[in-house]
Amino acid sequence: MNAKMKPTSDRSRVLSQAVVESALRLKISAAELDEILRFSQPTSSLLLNQKYFIPEDSKEWELSTYFTHFYHSLLSLVGYDDNLAEDWLTSPSKAFNQQAPIAHIKQVDGLIHVCDYLDSQRATA
Repeated sequence: MNAKMKPTSDRSRVLSQAVVESALRLKISAAELDEILRFSQPTSSLLLNQKYFIPEDSKEWELSTYFTHFYHSLLSLVGYDDNLAEDWLTSPSKAFNQQAPIAHIKQVDGLIHVCDYLDSQRATA
């Protein structure tokens, strides 16, 4: 039985919906989400269309929790303004060697680093 056919837990539905909401608000494409969460090509499209739920105890689950943490940390820093959050995500930053943070979150260690960076900025704000 594959992950799409297993009964879906409430936790899986909630995290999946949080990932979808975060991606939509930041205007992250299905292809970018594939890179960030290490999904196969069609999985992000299925997720975005609520036809797939992230299985618990999977690598995708772990990355998805970091991704939603990233989104909430960023949102709190920009005053809960999705447009400012999207601008920050796609603009070059001194903190990331003049690269846009979106490039960094496509790597596992980059996603964790960006989360740590945002958390440190929140602590000093």
